[in-house]
Amino acid sequence: MKIKYEENQIILFIFFIIVILIGGCDESNSTEEKTVPHEGRWGVYELDLTTNITLLIYSNSEKVSGLQLDHEGNNFVFSKTTGGTGDNYEEIFTMAIDGSNLERLTDNNYLDVYPSWSPDGSRIAFLSKREIDLDIYVMDADGSNTEKLYDSGTNDADIHWIGDKICFTRNSQIWIVNDDGLDPFQITNPSNAGQWGNANLPFGDYDPRLSPDGSRIVFERLTDDVSPHGNYDLYVINNDGSGETAITDNGYTQGLASWSHSGNKIVYIVSAIADEGKYDMYMMNADGTDVHNIIPDYYQPLFLSHSAIFSIDDSKIFFIGEWWE
Repeated sequence: MKIKYEENQIILFIFFIIVILIGGCDESNSTEEKTVPHEGRWGVYELDLTTNITLLIYSNSEKVSGLQLDHEGNNFVFSKTTGGTGDNYEEIFTMAIDGSNLERLTDNNYLDVYPSWSPDGSRIAFLSKREIDLDIYVMDADGSNTEKLYDSGTNDADIHWIGDKICFTRNSQIWIVNDDGLDPFQITNPSNAGQWGNANLPFGDYDPRLSPDGSRIVFERLTDDVSPHGNYDLYVINNDGSGETAITDNGYTQGLASWSHSGNKIVYIVSAIADEGKYDMYMMNADGTDVHNIIPDYYQPLFLSHSAIFSIDDSKIFFIGEWWE
């Protein structure tokens, strides 16, 4: 019996040694996998929320902005500078989510930014400064048949298209217009909208995003100007202007929020806390609970996140990454 017991102990000891060795190999492989690929200064990236692995989809030396996904989850649209740094060098591009089929849709001497897909993917709305200020334009998904959709008489900004409605920013307030350019409707009216303080934007509301069913809008409001970056909080409001509710109360420099396709989650960018730059991605429930930073520990301090959006199944986050020089 004693001999049998000792044999069992030896077998168990060998088993544990093997487990430890295998675990060490797995940990080494995991550490090797979990790095951020780096080519050009700017890139379109994918963060898997289950594995925490980051992939590089597209890389470029010039600035990439305003990443959006079509409603089928197959193609991106974004703006990118091309051959210069002035406003007139920023153009609209599309690309498949695997980084293939990069297509340039606009090619002119105007500022073309902030694209958003139509529900069926056949058209793209975008902002263009072809006259005195930014107006809302639409074009076919191949860049043809461009036409002006809406002009408020002042700068129109921050557009997002869901269903037959396009929400946008006008005079530091949130508005909605039909996708035929008719019947603009004011959604928010903060008392100090448009008033300048010490921040880099006037007080008011910015960057509206319609929920997947079009019933609600998430946006950020400049609530204080203690930080020069601006102190913003996120709000949700119904598409008829009722039920305005703050879902953050921390005054970070935060915004550019996007809904999950289920409508239950929101991902957004915290670009600064007080005077400290961050450019981290945060996620929370749509009611403002369970707020947490989703940046993996292996991300480097000088790798900045922009324009975070959910994949069609909400299992991944696509975003624009910038390697700060």
